[in-house]
Amino acid sequence: MTVEANKETLGFQTEVKQLLHLMIHSLYSNKEIFLRELISNASDAEDKLRFAALKDDSLYESDPELKIRLDFDEEANTVTLTDNGIGMTRDDVIQNLGTIARSGTAEFLQQLSGDEKKDSKLIGQFGVGFYSAFIVADKVDVFTRRAGAPAEEGVHWESKGDGEFSIEQVNLDNRGTQIVLHLKPDAKEFANGWKLRSLVKKYSDHISFPVVMKAESDEGEKKDEYETVNDATALWTLPRTEIKDEEYKEFYKHIAHDFEDPLTWSHNKVEGKLDYTSLLYIPARAPFDLYNREAPRGLKLYVQRVFIMDDAEQFLPLYLRFAKGVIDSNDLSLNVSREILQNDSTVESIRTALTKRVLDMLSKLAKKDSEQYQKFWGEFGTVLKEGPAEDFSNREKIAGLLRFASTHTGESAQNVSLDDYIGRMKEGQKKLYYITADNFTAAKSSPHLEVFRKKGIEVLILTDRIDEWMMGYLSEYDGKQLQDVARGDLDLGEVETEEDKKHKEEAAEEHKDLLERIKNALSDRVQEVRVTNRLTDSPACLVVGDFDMGAQMKKIMEAAGQKVPDSKPIFEINVDHPLVQRLESEKGEERFNELSAVILDQATLASGEQLPDPGAYVTRLNRLLLELAN
Repeated sequence: MTVEANKETLGFQTEVKQLLHLMIHSLYSNKEIFLRELISNASDAEDKLRFAALKDDSLYESDPELKIRLDFDEEANTVTLTDNGIGMTRDDVIQNLGTIARSGTAEFLQQLSGDEKKDSKLIGQFGVGFYSAFIVADKVDVFTRRAGAPAEEGVHWESKGDGEFSIEQVNLDNRGTQIVLHLKPDAKEFANGWKLRSLVKKYSDHISFPVVMKAESDEGEKKDEYETVNDATALWTLPRTEIKDEEYKEFYKHIAHDFEDPLTWSHNKVEGKLDYTSLLYIPARAPFDLYNREAPRGLKLYVQRVFIMDDAEQFLPLYLRFAKGVIDSNDLSLNVSREILQNDSTVESIRTALTKRVLDMLSKLAKKDSEQYQKFWGEFGTVLKEGPAEDFSNREKIAGLLRFASTHTGESAQNVSLDDYIGRMKEGQKKLYYITADNFTAAKSSPHLEVFRKKGIEVLILTDRIDEWMMGYLSEYDGKQLQDVARGDLDLGEVETEEDKKHKEEAAEEHKDLLERIKNALSDRVQEVRVTNRLTDSPACLVVGDFDMGAQMKKIMEAAGQKVPDSKPIFEINVDHPLVQRLESEKGEERFNELSAVILDQATLASGEQLPDPGAYVTRLNRLLLELAN
């Protein structure tokens, strides 16, 4: 660090260096977004000042007219953006411009592949804001002073985007922030009045503060007075009929700092008992920190068109944290805080309505455009699966939005809804059947599916880590019970013939001694041994007790360092299988015990679980193979 007078040079945080390098090299195909990002930040600064001034109007410093000014100089090849918003202190500048203040930045950067096309999409997920200035500028100057601070506490920040920045104290008469972009030779086109005007109209027309530029004559000569070049009305306050789809999309990119169009949106004005306007969006791509439940999320909150806070998470439940948008209420007070929002009955009512609205948007998307819905599911499906546990009242609605892999399609793609399944149910079938496993291949080849194949009954295949936990909260849909095919007694309803039931009962009676012998041999590893109605080709399978924890859930608990309750599985055997018949004819007790243990180990492996003693299994198997060979 060098210090001369009051100027010091500091290094960027490592992640910023990487991001700057990447942006400068990956986003050259879409340079013009820099202006959208900078105007968006300036608009946020104006919003924050207006909110702070509710408590202390001296912050306006005799300049109450909030606006964003855009200037350019073709000779000097510069573009200057000035706002009279909240401004920054020296610490704010270092914090906001020298570091990326978001958790998980390092993990985000590890996802970058070096493939410029893919990476530029990822940057869009991350939201780059101020740093986009370096796409077009080889040097950036920032002059800023916090509203209410004395003139001598101004700050000048300067960087060439090459790994370090300098910062010094300067005198600034005006509050707010001025950004001077020294354009690169190949970005000269932006030091042009017509070009800048068209970009403001294209990307920032909906910003609720005026963006002003010097008026120009038809010959392109600048006049002295400034004119507003955007609409400067808050988009959500306009009637829906007056807003074009393009404007909705651009507004989404402004609030979400996203580069891609949203999948769908919903704009509503509610009057009556409650008075509020909402504009909600479903993004096309998941942000990198979606699975961090602590990451900032929520809607932009306005009260009577005054911006209050950025991530008001109280208006939507956690499982809908992917939704973006704006809520503007006339029923809340202007001095509302996060704590007040937490316990406000108005907020609770709005939250209930907005939750329903997001779920309705998704239902509509699923009906209207299944391809787009599939895209949504691929990005956000796992998060939506948190819903049945978190939102009991909307459980049926959420269940209708879920998608699963299925034995009907035989593919790992999750594209079967519960309604699709019900439409294909066999005559006499009362329940919806599913199986959970670590992966699709293991589930598909599970012995538990044998009887379902034989009877032609469809089974849903659940392989996400969250699935077993979710199904604990989703016991029925459309009046029909959901049943795990590997848990408790298997009830096939009327699909199972009287003959099948009779055969099972007779087999249990006939082989009572065998069941007893196996139970004695394996008493330390199983809680019960019984004849199965699940198997056609395999000798045996493991079944989880009705109230015991499944294998997937155990793994999650163990990974989280939780103590897992002890429970033994139920061992079901197929008495028609030659191996079981061979076991039954075995007279030697030791050999019987060995063979029983091998069949149990095989059933354990087939169910996707780990063996408690793999070495003992290998030894037993080798012994049996040697005996067969001899």
